[in-house]
Amino acid sequence: MKKIVLLAIIAITAGSLSVTAQKSNKKGTKKVLFVVTSNDKLGNTGEKTGFWSEEFAAPYYELLDKGIEITIASPLGGQPPIDPKSADPASATEDTKRFDADKVLQEKLKKTHKLSTINQADYDAVFYPGGHGPLWDLVEDKSSIALIESFYTHKKPVAFVCHAPAVLKNVKVKGQYLVKDKKVTGFTNEEEAAVGLSKVVPFLLEDALTQNGAKFSKAGNWQPYAVEDGLLITGQNPASSKLVAGKLLEQLNVKK
Repeated sequence: MKKIVLLAIIAITAGSLSVTAQKSNKKGTKKVLFVVTSNDKLGNTGEKTGFWSEEFAAPYYELLDKGIEITIASPLGGQPPIDPKSADPASATEDTKRFDADKVLQEKLKKTHKLSTINQADYDAVFYPGGHGPLWDLVEDKSSIALIESFYTHKKPVAFVCHAPAVLKNVKVKGQYLVKDKKVTGFTNEEEAAVGLSKVVPFLLEDALTQNGAKFSKAGNWQPYAVEDGLLITGQNPASSKLVAGKLLEQLNVKK
């Protein structure tokens, strides 16, 4: 009888340790919020826009494959628009091919969380992919502005690539623009001119951030380039997506 009781105690103890370990592992999982646009209109051109698939897919898989738990949110919730030009086979990469075939992710995208319901306390960092879409909604979105400010003031990394740094335009911390005196990059005036949209976009990203006091730097058109200034991480263009993801992983203390 004593032997049976002892075995039972051992089994219960082992089970408790297992549950504790599971909770510990779950608690130790890094969580990153991805914020995408809900806007599908390219100004008054009659053309469609949205988020750029490469700028979403490359960081998504860089983080996912390192065990990061990712939540996706958008201003309106639900299915966000994908810029149709980013789906051009000529622009395909291994990441976008994986993205196109990833049925789990496609289902997840159909059910993005509404941005106004998001609490920064539930995440370790936030990442914004680009595409022209954010220039018309996320730049002015009060939930997005407050969220970035909250992440930053709670000493959590905030990362952006390509057109996404534009969403910093109206973000302030302690009364001054977050980008003031910060090293940043993003889609350049030259790159916007090269794609023929300088007169279509509501403002030029490079000019807007510079006017807000940012120390804007850049590489050549379409060249990979990312800069880091404390918690602020920005990348210049689609080719810079993995550089941004790498810097974000470093800040989260996750080995690349």
